[in-house]
Amino acid sequence: MAAPALPPLPPQLKSIQHHLRTAQELDKREPVVAYYCRLYAMQTGMKIDSKTPECRKFLSKLMDQLEAMKKQFGDNEAITQEIVGSAHVENYALKMFLYADNEDRAGQFHKNMIKSFYTASLLIDVLTVFGELSEENAQHRKYARWKAAYIHNCLKNGETPQPGPIGMEGESFDAEREEAGSSSVHSGTTQPSSSSTYEANNIPTSNYTGIHIPPGAHAPANTPAEVPHNTAVTSNTIQPAPQNIPLVDPSLYSAQSAGEVRLTPEDFARAQKYCKYAGSALQYEDVSTAVQNLQKALKLLITGRE
Repeated sequence: MAAPALPPLPPQLKSIQHHLRTAQELDKREPVVAYYCRLYAMQTGMKIDSKTPECRKFLSKLMDQLEAMKKQFGDNEAITQEIVGSAHVENYALKMFLYADNEDRAGQFHKNMIKSFYTASLLIDVLTVFGELSEENAQHRKYARWKAAYIHNCLKNGETPQPGPIGMEGESFDAEREEAGSSSVHSGTTQPSSSSTYEANNIPTSNYTGIHIPPGAHAPANTPAEVPHNTAVTSNTIQPAPQNIPLVDPSLYSAQSAGEVRLTPEDFARAQKYCKYAGSALQYEDVSTAVQNLQKALKLLITGRE
């Protein structure tokens, strides 16, 4: 079922154009993530301007798209339950981030990796639909956006980027050329203007020498990073990476529930959340994340503590 086409994007709402473009790119292979990208764009657009006629018309059509998608995927738990949806989007964003980080640390610099870093940062934006970002996700978002800017500018200037976290001031990321040749965002999202650029307003200026970013070697073997049609990069660039499987906490084998432990409704909700996260991680063959979350749920249920 084709989504209703959108009118041209009003200039006031330019800041949501890349989230809408990402939604269009993910419509076929990740419709759940695409849905939440549009929901984020809708909520953000409403905060920016919902009163002028052109913005009101655009947001009304975007709402129609969301309703059509909700009806189409109404039996999908990731759409009907926020806990499942949040886990799904978070796992996909982290997967995209770890693919790019893995390539970066290996010194494999290319457009597909830059796009993966930036797309990961956009998807972490989307997680604000479910509430405030965790400190870790906020850190990943800043780092991914900064890395995309840094590597892009190095390649544009004929310089060799330094892999991994380094001390570097903020970069200005003009990705107009990065997107040249890619499918125009129309018939379901937006028509970008000729001056379309990746927004650099939120690129941090802090030093990243000591930042804690997990090595990309933890990236799942089937990490997605679609190769743009306008590049020469092939899918062979994406190499399976080994997973570090955490050891099962031995204390869980002997842990016994104290007779006085009484789990609250909040405890049950947290345990359910960990189980949902584990289930979503398994969809991406991310065994490490699944094991960690299942252990958290088990410990909480047995001891009443996290």
